[in-house]
Formats: sequence, structure tokens, C-alpha cells
Amino acid sequence: MKAYAELGLANRFYVRITPGDYDLGGWAQVSGLDVSWDVAEYRAGDAGNHRWFFPGLTKYSMVKLTRAACADSLKVKEWLDKTSKQHQPGLVVVTLRDANQKDVMTWELKHAYPARWSVTGFEAGASKVAAETLDVVHVGFLDDESVA
Repeated sequence: MKAYAELGLANRFYVRITPGDYDLGGWAQVSGLDVSWDVAEYRAGDAGNHRWFFPGLTKYSMVKLTRAACADSLKVKEWLDKTSKQHQPGLVVVTLRDANQKDVMTWELKHAYPARWSVTGFEAGASKVAAETLDVVHVGFLDDESVA
């Protein structure tokens, strides 16, 4: 088991939201933890073919969390009940943990709101697990507002 932990295998994502201290439990899949930058190009008329590049706007994707519906789904609904009535942005903390439950990496999604929540259709006679999906929009997870 130790080799799996060192390689980052058998890991899970855990999600906590503040304000309100909502512990949304473990999630099997997280996508959208990415960042990109627009690039501005500058060319001076007397510089021949030389160009300068400057970073433009920072853009973040919507984060999509997926897992089997479980008892922690009630905590998600509690958070949605609260944010549906009072649109207060929160801090969504996504933590990747290894097989030994040690933190590997953490993303703090600032000024986050729920964008969509769904539980797949389910049928009592089918042998399928009901999947829960939560989409979260945010303004970023990098500390790019501070001035060096």
C-alpha cells in the first residue's frame, strides 16, 4: 500500500466550504482545476522581428466534482439551501489526499458559488450507483492579487 501512496494512487478529494464550515466529504473525481493566461504580444516598429510577450488576464475553469451519492450529499444540499437564499461567496477548499489520508495538494477556490448540482436518475431495479455532480464557479486559486 505504501507504494501506491507515494505514487499518488488510490487518492480522493475532500471538500470543505467556508463560511458555514460545510464538510462535503470525499469526492471520487474533480475536473477543472486549471488556469490559463491570455498573452499580449508587443512589437516595436524599429525592432525588426523582435517581439515581447506580456501576461494578460488569468482565466479559471468551472470545477466539477463527482462521486456516488451518499450521506454527505445531505451536506451539499444544506450548503445549496443556504446559498440559494443568501448569495454569499465562499471559499471552497479542495484537498487531494493519498491512500494514507495525507494531504498531497490543496486548492482554495476563492469567491466560489455553486453553479449546478445534479443526482443522476436512478431506478430501484437497476444495479447502478446514483452519481452526484456539483459544479462550482470561482475567481481563482492562485495568489495572483498580491503585489511582490
